[in-house]
Amino acid sequence: MTDHLTQSTAEAAPAATPQADGSLHCPHCGAEVAAQEAFCEACGGALTPTAVGSVGQSDEMAAPIEITRSLKTEDEATVVLARPCANCGGVIGADGYCETCGTKAPTERDHYTEQPASWVAACCDRGVRHHRNEDATAVAAGPTPGTRAVLVVCDGVSTSLDSDVASLAAARAARDVLVAHKPVGLGTPASRVAAISNAVVKAAASANAAVIDNTAPDSENAASCTFAAAVVEAGLVVFGNVGDSRVYWIPDHGSGGDPAELSVDDSVAQARIAMGTPRDEAEKGPQAHAITKWLGRDSPDFVPRTGSTVVTSPGWVLVCSDGLWNYASEATALQSLVAELSTPESEPLELAVALVDWANDRGGKDNISVALARL
Repeated sequence: MTDHLTQSTAEAAPAATPQADGSLHCPHCGAEVAAQEAFCEACGGALTPTAVGSVGQSDEMAAPIEITRSLKTEDEATVVLARPCANCGGVIGADGYCETCGTKAPTERDHYTEQPASWVAACCDRGVRHHRNEDATAVAAGPTPGTRAVLVVCDGVSTSLDSDVASLAAARAARDVLVAHKPVGLGTPASRVAAISNAVVKAAASANAAVIDNTAPDSENAASCTFAAAVVEAGLVVFGNVGDSRVYWIPDHGSGGDPAELSVDDSVAQARIAMGTPRDEAEKGPQAHAITKWLGRDSPDFVPRTGSTVVTSPGWVLVCSDGLWNYASEATALQSLVAELSTPESEPLELAVALVDWANDRGGKDNISVALARL
C-alpha cells in the first residue's frame, strides 16, 4: 500500500444513524440507507447492518450500467449477511460473523467486479493481509467493442483515515467527468489528444475534490489516494496518473506490438530509477512505495502527468494498483502473465478476476485493483 502518513488503527464499520422520523442515515455522508445494508450506495462507506434481509433493487439499479456503478450485480442484491459463510458454508449472524466457524463475512466493499460492456471490466479486492479494501475502480464503456471506454483506479493511502471511502468517491467522480466530457479537439490528432488530456486533468481535480469532501474537517490524518485513468477511443489511449497506480499497454503475444508501462510513477522508487538504480532494486528498497504526489487535502500537487499512445495490434489496456504490479512490475512480465492466464478470446472480466486471484495466490499483501479494456 502506498504510504505518506502515520499508520491509523483499524476500526469496525459504524452502524447507520437513526433519525427522529425512523429513517437511517449513513454516518459517513448522511445519505439515507436501509437497515440491511453493509455498504452506503452514496459514498461507498462500510456499515454494520442492523437487520438481515434483502435490499430491494431500485429502477436505477435495474439498468446494466447503473448496476456496475453501484458495485452490485443482480446476483448481489441480497446483502452479505444473508449469504453462507465462504469458509465453511455456515450461517452468518447479525454481527457479521459465521455462527459455525467464527469467520467474518466479507462486505461488497471487500470484493467487487464491474462490467459495463463486453469488452471492458474491472475487479477490486481487499487482498489477503489488509483488514479493509482501500482500493477503488470505476469504469464505463460504449456497447460496441473498441469505441470509447473510461478506466479509473484509485488506491487509498493506508495510513490515512477514511481512505476506503475517499478512494471510491474519487474514482467515481473521475469516471463521471470523463464520461461527460467527450472532447474531439479541432479535428487534428494532436488537438484531439490535447482535449482528452485536458479532460483527464479535470477528472483528477474532481477526484481530488471528492477526497476532500470525504475527509473530516478536523482530521489530522486526512484521507488521500492515488489516481490512474485511461480513456480509450478506437486505437487511441490517453492516460494520466498521480502517485503509483499504473497504466499499461499489453499487446497479445506474437501480434508484433511491444508491451509498455505508459504511466510514470510519482514515488521514491521512480526517483531512484531515474537516477540509474535498477528497477528491481529501487522497487524493493527502503520507502520504495512512498509516493511524492497524491490526491487529498494535504496534497502539494494533484495535477496528473498525462500522455497518449496509438495502438495498432490487438491487446489489453490495463490500469492497476500496486497490489498487482508488486508481483509483476515490468510490462514484459505482465504480458507473459496475461498470456498465461488468458487467450485472445478471453472475456475482460474473466481475466481481471484471474489477475486478482493470481496476486492473492502470491500473498495478497496489498489491496488489488485491475481494470481492463480489450482492443
